Amino acid sequence: MSLKDKLIAEKLPRHIAIIMDGNGRWAKEKGKDRLFGHYNGVESVRNIVEGCAELGIGYLTLYAFSTENWDRPKDEVTGLMELLVKTIRGEVATLNKNNIRLHVIGNIDMLPANAHDELNEACEETKTNTGLNLIMALSYSSRWEILNAVKNIATEIRTGNIQPNEITDEVFQQHLCTADFPDPELMIRTSGEYRISNFLLYQLAYSELYFTDTLWPDFRKENLYEALLDYQMRERRFGKTSEQV
Repeated sequence: MSLKDKLIAEKLPRHIAIIMDGNGRWAKEKGKDRLFGHYNGVESVRNIVEGCAELGIGYLTLYAFSTENWDRPKDEVTGLMELLVKTIRGEVATLNKNNIRLHVIGNIDMLPANAHDELNEACEETKTNTGLNLIMALSYSSRWEILNAVKNIATEIRTGNIQPNEITDEVFQQHLCTADFPDPELMIRTSGEYRISNFLLYQLAYSELYFTDTLWPDFRKENLYEALLDYQMRERRFGKTSEQV
């Protein structure tokens, strides 16, 4: 029996965020270069996106490329950008077939022009889909996002659109990349690392964190179900006592 059959539909998270880690180590274990791992990681993306769509998950955010990743070897970055363009170009029809809408968060102006254009076209072509919202975090870091939000709020104060005493949690959230999405209830990181790595620092304030030793190219639906079962066993109190929940 699949672990999927043990899941309680009413207790599934609305939003799952994943740090897809371990592509390079997976490739190294097989005597291949790091790009080999990234190419195989695409299959995991397809599998997990499909799994989330089948479960009726509303939002899935994938940490695909951080601002810090620009500092990796040039050949790897170039290969990743080529893989990004090729993958997006080939997946739009599948996204539409499965009623999945694509979103992108991050400083995408840093991306090569062809990658930037492909992403914009894919988002436009899937914008009427009403199923799973697939959010790709590309050229993203949470510190960049928070600093950018502060700068934008400061500009609005300077122009008189908002007063300092009017800044609330809600106002701040509306200046983040994720303004249109709910905060994740569950964050998954693969590969055995126990870090958040500058990912959704503000949004993960009350998320449940799940870490697995499985490297991303080996992560499949059953691994997802295992994480979800673990999530469903937890008591989410948001600062309250067990008796209050």
